[in-house]
Amino acid sequence: MRHLGILHFGNTFPSIKKNRIRILFLTLLFPLLLVAQKKVTNQQLVWFAYHNTIRFNENWTLLSEVQERRFFNPGAQHQLVFRSTIQRKLIENWNVSAGMTYFLQSPQDPESESNLIVPELRPDIGFDNKQKLAFMTISHRYKMEARFMHDFTNDELTGGYRFSNFRFRYQLGLDIPLWRQQDTREERLTLRLKDEIMLNSGSKIVKNTFDQNRMYAGLNYRINPDFAVEAGYLNWYQQRASGTDYYDRDIIRFSVFHTLSLKTKKHEK
Repeated sequence: MRHLGILHFGNTFPSIKKNRIRILFLTLLFPLLLVAQKKVTNQQLVWFAYHNTIRFNENWTLLSEVQERRFFNPGAQHQLVFRSTIQRKLIENWNVSAGMTYFLQSPQDPESESNLIVPELRPDIGFDNKQKLAFMTISHRYKMEARFMHDFTNDELTGGYRFSNFRFRYQLGLDIPLWRQQDTREERLTLRLKDEIMLNSGSKIVKNTFDQNRMYAGLNYRINPDFAVEAGYLNWYQQRASGTDYYDRDIIRFSVFHTLSLKTKKHEK
């Protein structure tokens, strides 16, 4: 009996080892299964933007922008954006801002037969900080948006606006001067690198707390103190409401920056 007991106990070791191997195998395989279930839709877009800055004095600034965002290959409008923000200088290199965005959303599929354009209102508040070093400028931007979507039914707008969710945004930026004008030492050509992450919050957010990440690299050329042009590449990676579907968008962006200083003009008079 003793020998039989020992024999029986000894036979359990291979079983235990096999179970452990299975558990380890499944543990290592599980993330791969999740990746396999992920559906990523790749799209190509081009963005055109006009940015206007009005400086009232050293403390107050009005920032406005218009963006036309379009699919190409095939071509179709994706989004039209109007944004206006009032900015107040705080201590040292910190600013506080409050603004409103009027957002027009066309279908996410450029081949969609729908012509529905859904408006959205986005009030926001934010803080930003810039640290100027010897060889570059580091910027941090923190923003919170409240999103109000227009109701629609059967491809038609109905009713009014309804609160959707909050979105929190953090952007890290690096401005690296590549060329300075010799006589004035003004920065004329600048490499701009940015990374922004966005998180959702609200009762309707179930599987997509992570909203999106945007990585950008561009060249900014300052024509004169009032005008600058910029061209760059943006990668927009976004999780959809399902939690397993994603957009991976390659975007070419062209921007014009126009600055008006009312204080300077007043002194010139």
